[in-house]
Amino acid sequence: MVYVQTAYERLQAALADARREAKLTQADVARVLARPQSFVSKYETGERRLDVVEFLEVCEAVRTDPVGVLKIVSGARLGK
Repeated sequence: MVYVQTAYERLQAALADARREAKLTQADVARVLARPQSFVSKYETGERRLDVVEFLEVCEAVRTDPVGVLKIVSGARLGK
């Protein structure tokens, strides 16, 4: 059986990858967002979902383009 990631799992992975590419720890991102480190852990593991405003704040904190992240999520969803 082949496992297919959901769109939200792809979003989680894209944000975690962007954080790592920026050489940031979860604690670094949490500090920028003025949130506890557990906030970052929870959205990266799917325990918590982000709303649109939080998504934009996270993208800024990890220094990534939100449109690029959405293209990753939607491109995979469309089989691109």
